[in-house]
Amino acid sequence: MKKSFFLFVSVFVIVSFIAIGSDKPEKKSVMPENVKAVIDKSCFGCHNTDSKNEDGKDALDFKKLESLSKIKQISAYKEISEVVEENDMPPKKFLERFPEKALSDADKKVLIEWSKKEAETLVKGI
Repeated sequence: MKKSFFLFVSVFVIVSFIAIGSDKPEKKSVMPENVKAVIDKSCFGCHNTDSKNEDGKDALDFKKLESLSKIKQISAYKEISEVVEENDMPPKKFLERFPEKALSDADKKVLIEWSKKEAETLVKGI
């Protein structure tokens, strides 16, 4: 009787801890559709895990962005806004071959505002 009671209590405690842990909502930012559209058009081709462009995916991998530490995410978002503001992305040589991938002023504004907002949100959470 004591063994079965102890077993029952042990299982109950373990299940309770598992249930408590699973109740925590994961806080992942959801990329707005307008941002996703710009990234898909002009950025994702080079900046993802499956890209053949080693430099691009080493610099920024959109598939892994959410799994980075908060500090690395903040740095990545700040870098996004900086390179877009400075017209460093997409690179000029790339745009010579694929002019349709160029960022319009509206696209730049979308990326800059989004990346700055994401960085600020993360900073507030630290």
